[in-house]
Amino acid sequence: MNKLYQAARKAVYECLKLKKGENLLLVTDKKKMQITEAIAHWAREKNGQVTTYLMTETLRPITEPTDIFKSMIRKADATMYMLDARVEEKPFRGFMVSKGVQRNGRIIMMPGITRSMMERLVNIDYKAMNTLTRKVIRKLKDCEEVHVSNSLGTDITFSVKGRKWENDNGRINKPGMHGNLPAGECYTCPVESSFTGRLVISLIDDKKGRGTMIFEKGKMVDYKGRGVRAIVDTIGRDPSGYIIGEFGIGTNKGAKICRNMLEAEKAFGTVHFAIGDSYGLGKNKSKWHFDGLVEKATLTAGRKQIIRNGKFLVK
Repeated sequence: MNKLYQAARKAVYECLKLKKGENLLLVTDKKKMQITEAIAHWAREKNGQVTTYLMTETLRPITEPTDIFKSMIRKADATMYMLDARVEEKPFRGFMVSKGVQRNGRIIMMPGITRSMMERLVNIDYKAMNTLTRKVIRKLKDCEEVHVSNSLGTDITFSVKGRKWENDNGRINKPGMHGNLPAGECYTCPVESSFTGRLVISLIDDKKGRGTMIFEKGKMVDYKGRGVRAIVDTIGRDPSGYIIGEFGIGTNKGAKICRNMLEAEKAFGTVHFAIGDSYGLGKNKSKWHFDGLVEKATLTAGRKQIIRNGKFLVK
């Protein structure tokens, strides 16, 4: 068995825990067919009913689902999304998550997944990663003063008191669950009114290049950088797209800082923030959700340092 099939087996058997007779919907494109075939192989071994939705390049970017696709997502017990990541398609991805979860389906989001990412980051020791991630959550849960800084100029303070934390540990095996593969982060939404300061990011939603985002009481009020500009141009005048929606910490030891945000935000010792939808963890609802990566961060919860210059102090 090659490494890709080993990873696909772990995704179907351990992460998704597909059951006999369950309907699995695979949303894919031509570039992902090797991955799709490996996943479909193991789904068939589990006696699942597999449907493949192949998105042609001539129909992209796709922003609205067709009526047939709406029916497919409603009937799926589990869905795996593997299209290349494109900012214009955020509303389509948001539709999939909201509708799938509403009807107690399971959604695995894998935007921009590559064979290398499958082999390096999906076929891993999930138990060890989960143990570390839970420790990080315990250090931060209900903290009234979280501070994030780095040498590039990031300096922001906020509260997470009363906010629920999610552990993206690769377990997407129960009705109504959604998450990423590769997995490896914990995340919540800052208390919006407390979120004030400056973020200097090295990557925003697969757009390379440094950018700056200035926040006042949870709202982005100024920015610099071509990557952030591209995101602002996409959001336009929708005010919901400029509200803080997420604070996350990467805990996958194999993940690297790269152009693909799906992997970069899982990189060990990085932190990331998103504007737009809070996935029910905060007050903001939006069809947008854009992640920005902060490298070599120092993260302090109260008086305790959790990360120093991109290195975990939690063991």
